[in-house]
Amino acid sequence: MAPTTHDHPGEQAAHDPIKLLAVRETPLSVDEVFRAVGDDAAGGTTLFVGTVRNHDGGADVDKLGYSCHPTAEAEMRRIADKVVAEYPVRALAAVHRIGDLAVGDIAVVVAVSCPHRGEAFEACRKLIDDLKHEVPIWKHQTFSDGTEEWVGAC
Repeated sequence: MAPTTHDHPGEQAAHDPIKLLAVRETPLSVDEVFRAVGDDAAGGTTLFVGTVRNHDGGADVDKLGYSCHPTAEAEMRRIADKVVAEYPVRALAAVHRIGDLAVGDIAVVVAVSCPHRGEAFEACRKLIDDLKHEVPIWKHQTFSDGTEEWVGAC
């Protein structure tokens, strides 16, 4: 009897799919994250890049700074483990920047590869949404009118 499509090992989650998790003070590389999730069994790879925009809530943003709690990477791992448990992830990577960033700078890059595109989209969306809402990383925005605002997870 020939195996069905779902019996192929490539249709399953990889044994150790979490390839890269980091919080960094240095500029982030989209290429590094994309390379980290490369997998021959993946038919779909979804990559999300979050950048600093020039406005928020109707106000012009001049700059912002990210800071984090010392447990931020451990929380990223917890969330990545949840995504891996829920989806057939072949490879997953997530990096977030801290420190002072300018408009246009890359603040976060996440990527997920799965056997199929639908799974990759869903898993990547779950990853970035949960990272944004649950990882203790805070954003300090400075607006062009001189006002400031703290925005953060948790």
